[in-house]
Amino acid sequence: MALAGVLKHLESLVAFDTQNPPRSLDAGSPIFGWIRDVLGSGFEIEVTDHGLGRISMLAVRGKPTLLFNVHLDTVPVIEGSRYPALELTRDENRVYGRGSCDIKGAAACLLEIAGATVKPMAMLFTTDEEGASGCCVSEFVRSRQSRAFKQVVVAEPTDCLAVMSHRGYLSVKGEFSGNSGHSSEPRALKDNALHKLSAWVASAVDRAAQMDTQGRRPCFNVGEVHGGIKSNVIADQANLHWSARLSPGDSNEEFLKLMSDLDESDSAQWHVPFSGPPLPTDGMGTSQALAFVNKYGIEAGGAVDFWTEASLFAQAGLPAIVLGPGNIAQAHVLDEWVSIDQLELALNIYTNLVENHD
Repeated sequence: MALAGVLKHLESLVAFDTQNPPRSLDAGSPIFGWIRDVLGSGFEIEVTDHGLGRISMLAVRGKPTLLFNVHLDTVPVIEGSRYPALELTRDENRVYGRGSCDIKGAAACLLEIAGATVKPMAMLFTTDEEGASGCCVSEFVRSRQSRAFKQVVVAEPTDCLAVMSHRGYLSVKGEFSGNSGHSSEPRALKDNALHKLSAWVASAVDRAAQMDTQGRRPCFNVGEVHGGIKSNVIADQANLHWSARLSPGDSNEEFLKLMSDLDESDSAQWHVPFSGPPLPTDGMGTSQALAFVNKYGIEAGGAVDFWTEASLFAQAGLPAIVLGPGNIAQAHVLDEWVSIDQLELALNIYTNLVENHD
């Protein structure tokens, strides 16, 4: 297997526009035909269109019990980049391009391995990870195909260290209601929806700062606030979108109840667009993942603060680790990149797993 082959595959993968949003993919999108051609006739391939740009592509050769999971969607291109976002550019020991780190570089390594060996192998490609949807993986773990696997490697960037623990991700939208009117009315202090929202935010930030789970506080962030029409009109509606990233062992549901109970106005309505549990999930440990890592001589890394779909596999009873080339600090940035050394290391680790997994 050659690094040149990895870079050739990565060049093609980066050129496919898989930005999410806008989620413009469907089962007939060119990237899936290209992957099918690269893999050849030795793989049984099943493509499932879940709608709204959420596509799963399961490629299996033989009867493997190890599954590699790679998402093909990327975050949107950012204006002002030094290198063309949808072209692979090499600059010394780095290659630049949208998705090169997160996580098309890992996909390129796996495709190179698939063509260089006839060993049993399985890959699940998905397209909805960057939209915090989780539909593709959630549907897969409920399917009969998932029952064939005993271990999952989710190829997010970890500097090629095996990560077995990470935070969860909870996304919540809230709507506060008030009573409109002229701002000269004293009742504006208590009837203004923005005032109610602001009071809740202050309480929520204070409460999150006080929480401590084994030395790790939850990452709590209010990302959006909208409401009102003019400074002299009492706002009758105010909306916000907040997120939390909880430590392993914590419950998203319990945290949501704790935070929603802070609304003393009793006017908020809450909606959860997405809830992904921490890894390991509540009530489960890391013993199986650790045994897998030790068996194949993989260097283990510490807990990370970002969320991955490994927790969705683990929640369904499929042991999962996170392991891929690059560092999360190189993802989602203006000029995304991954080092040649990391791609080569990932190629070697993945090859060892494919060649020796039983």
